[in-house]
Amino acid sequence: MWNRTCDTAAKCIAEAKEYNKQRWEKSHMEPDFREGDQVLVSTLNFNNLKGPKKMRDSFHPVFAESLVKPYFQTEEDKFPSRKKNLTQPEIVEVEDSPGPVKKMIKARKIRLNGKDKRQYLVRFKNQKADKDKWLAEDAIPDADLHLRRFRASRRTEQSHQSSGFFRGRVCHRVTQNQSTSMTAKYHKSMV
Repeated sequence: MWNRTCDTAAKCIAEAKEYNKQRWEKSHMEPDFREGDQVLVSTLNFNNLKGPKKMRDSFHPVFAESLVKPYFQTEEDKFPSRKKNLTQPEIVEVEDSPGPVKKMIKARKIRLNGKDKRQYLVRFKNQKADKDKWLAEDAIPDADLHLRRFRASRRTEQSHQSSGFFRGRVCHRVTQNQSTSMTAKYHKSMV
């Protein structure tokens, strides 16, 4: 029983080897290049060159033959449009701002070159809202003055927003007189 099972397994393995060999010989072609030829290597899967030193040291500079294509140098006289254009593009002066700054409306943080930068939405004098621009602090003339005004306006907006109470999913504004009577009612209900 045991010998027959071993013989069957060996026969299946031999048949699988023969099948794989036939498939390989049917689809495999020898490469068109030899040692010393110039080739192009696909770097699509070469993302393992980054990372900790321990991982970079274990990288072995061997890659599959399927990632290599032969390199053919182009003849410049056959492809004149591929010649490098040596003329420089014209530099066009763009107007930085459409006028003096009226006020700052909003602030946001964006990430540029791996660092957080703060930008401000600026409205210009005698301009409509569609001309508002996001500018960095150093690009705004008289930025310190406008920043002080902007921060002060935000502080007052936040203090006005906090003075309210909710009743039945609706926020109600509270006046000074209502505030004292409400706190008295609250303290009585707690006792």
